[in-house]
Amino acid sequence: MTDTAHSGNPTADEPRRTSGSKRGGGDPASRGRTTIADGVVEKIAGLAARDVVGVHAMGSGLSRTFGAVRDRVPGGGGTKSSVTRGVKAEVGEVQTALDLEIVIEYGVSIEDVAGAVRENVIAAVERMTGLEVVEVNIAVSDVKLPEDEEEEPEPRLQ
Repeated sequence: MTDTAHSGNPTADEPRRTSGSKRGGGDPASRGRTTIADGVVEKIAGLAARDVVGVHAMGSGLSRTFGAVRDRVPGGGGTKSSVTRGVKAEVGEVQTALDLEIVIEYGVSIEDVAGAVRENVIAAVERMTGLEVVEVNIAVSDVKLPEDEEEEPEPRLQ
């Protein structure tokens, strides 16, 4: 819709576009490019996987041990490293693939937990990033037994 407006100029009898018209053409949301880093997808997937009942931890025993030590050292990485531990993402322009390494609680069905992890991770990543998740590979690296002590080492200094 256009309005006709007159200014002090005698040749201004031409229609003038109102403020509702588009400049530059196209939807503003489509002007430009959005890239998503692998680490962003890894964080989303790591948090989504940890939300599933039956997942005790993420990553292999060695990576969890080093991560626990690193988390205790000031400036050692803290939460950032623990969120992405056990998660590897390959991110393309429109798709992503994920590899997760998990430790499950003793007594739960590995098949059920793996299925729930896949569902939760795919839903979270696709909702937050708009990327299509083409696969979520899950490696169960350990089972947390009820009598197992925590894997984190005790501090040597008090």
